[in-house]
Amino acid sequence: MNDLGKQQVSYTQQNYFLTSHDPSGTEKEIWLILHGYGQLAEFFLRKFRPFFDSSRLFVAPEGINRSYLEGFSGRVGANWMTKHQRETDILNGMNYLNAVVKEVLKTFDDRPEINVLGFSQGAATVSRWVVQSPLPIQKMVLLGGALAVDLDKEKLQEKAKNLHLILATGNSDPLITPERLKEQLGHVETVAFRKLSNFTYAGGHELDEQLLRQIIVADGAE
Repeated sequence: MNDLGKQQVSYTQQNYFLTSHDPSGTEKEIWLILHGYGQLAEFFLRKFRPFFDSSRLFVAPEGINRSYLEGFSGRVGANWMTKHQRETDILNGMNYLNAVVKEVLKTFDDRPEINVLGFSQGAATVSRWVVQSPLPIQKMVLLGGALAVDLDKEKLQEKAKNLHLILATGNSDPLITPERLKEQLGHVETVAFRKLSNFTYAGGHELDEQLLRQIIVADGAE
């Protein structure tokens, strides 16, 4: 029998985020990019360096939980949630992402196009953010990951009307089995997205530069 009393407290917390450059307020588009489990925003953002441009601002938040990847020292990684206090982590993560985007948009008189990309665990997290955000989102890219399974169906359907969903999976990704991919496609096909694109690229659980170029720069997914 658990006789421990669990209490709850709210408090102000600080966190940081990275951008591809200092926002000027003249950028035409913003890309909110969320890393996967055990990664850090700095190294994730570097993967997008080939696509840096004065008209395109990349915004890279970092997972709210951090830990050593092995033992008690060495490399550190971040994550968006674990099974422990999962709902609290989700809420804190959404509040953090809302604050990040609000801070970035302060620079703009005219709101730019907003796109999002989530890799691995960041895919589920970014889909949660999109559904709860009042902002219009043009593209949502889920790379090596899937929609969160606990999304509010009505809110998702409402958001999907104006949303282009782009799914991207490596053909040798050990975390995305054919069964899981089939299940994911079956899930998203029940939602009336403005447009749905599905890509498979040669590689594993990693970012593919050629595909990113097609999605971000060449706009070949439109």
